[in-house]
Amino acid sequence: MKKTIFALTLAILCLHAWAQQSSSDYPKRIKLIHQNIYHNFHDDAADLFYETNNHALDENKHSFLWPLCALIQATNEMESLEPSKDYLKPVMKAINQYYNSTPPSPGYQACVTKEKNDTRYYDDNQWIGIACMDAYNRTHKKQYLEISKTIYRFMMNGYDTVSGSGIYWRENDKSSKNTCSNGPGILLALQLYNVTKQKSYLDTAKLLYDWTNKYLLSPEGVYFDALRMKDLKVDRAVYTYNTGTMLQSNVLLFKATGDNKYLEEAKRLATAAEKYFYKNNQLPDNYWFNAVLLRGYIELYKIEKNENRLKFFYEDADRIWQQEKDENGLLGKKKSKTLIDQSAMIEVYARLLAVKHIN
Repeated sequence: MKKTIFALTLAILCLHAWAQQSSSDYPKRIKLIHQNIYHNFHDDAADLFYETNNHALDENKHSFLWPLCALIQATNEMESLEPSKDYLKPVMKAINQYYNSTPPSPGYQACVTKEKNDTRYYDDNQWIGIACMDAYNRTHKKQYLEISKTIYRFMMNGYDTVSGSGIYWRENDKSSKNTCSNGPGILLALQLYNVTKQKSYLDTAKLLYDWTNKYLLSPEGVYFDALRMKDLKVDRAVYTYNTGTMLQSNVLLFKATGDNKYLEEAKRLATAAEKYFYKNNQLPDNYWFNAVLLRGYIELYKIEKNENRLKFFYEDADRIWQQEKDENGLLGKKKSKTLIDQSAMIEVYARLLAVKHIN
């Protein structure tokens, strides 16, 4: 028995040492990627960003909003590591140029407002709201809380009781309700509940959680992509970020309610997701989807303190740096590099670096 305990303790200590060594150069990686973003993807004159480093081939003059959803979270994580810095400010200056006040509620559209009239996606807005709540919890600046409340009101325009509950994917399109618009909707509602203690936010979170589990939880224990509304058939595509939001939702619901069923479900999800997604010693190719999955695992780590669950994220992050970085330090498997990939890897390295500071 003593030998078993000793062996287990040694394994845990070795894993911790490995993680510490693995993350030792993460600050340099984060700094290089951030510099590259402003060198390759930023339009200084317009205070906006480009989609890729091959601007001539981009669909729009400037980036869609989605990559900025990744960049705002990345810069929040950078500020978490360096509280004296203001990495968020130029990103918010860019995001503000996507603001569209069209009734019934203001929100952010997919393209720069002055350049093109475009669709407003509920998930794009939710990602910004989530990042702003993280920034508010860190800085207590009221502007971030107000943005998140505005986004919550906007996202609830996409809610109805067709199929029982759920939020559509984008405005004026009732063809599908997606995990990617309900998972982050749960997270935003729970973050607002934690700050305001208004029960309506918690009620929303539970409604969306129950609906997503009813229709989109797969037999493998991860999440399908969407429910098609015309016939209630499921789009069975599976992406890491959908499971990530639901994993994080379970942990936050456990914290909000004290109900142990959510914590047990979070543990089950974490085990199922690693088994399903981590194949041949690597995660799927979409860096940002994987960054959202990591958020769920780190939320669970705050309770479990089981660093072994994070080992495959460290391994994948280091593999990407070794195998998928070009001579200029830009990340991505394709020749053209994207803003969303660079932003995602900042978030991944920053979050893994911060793990050692979680008490």
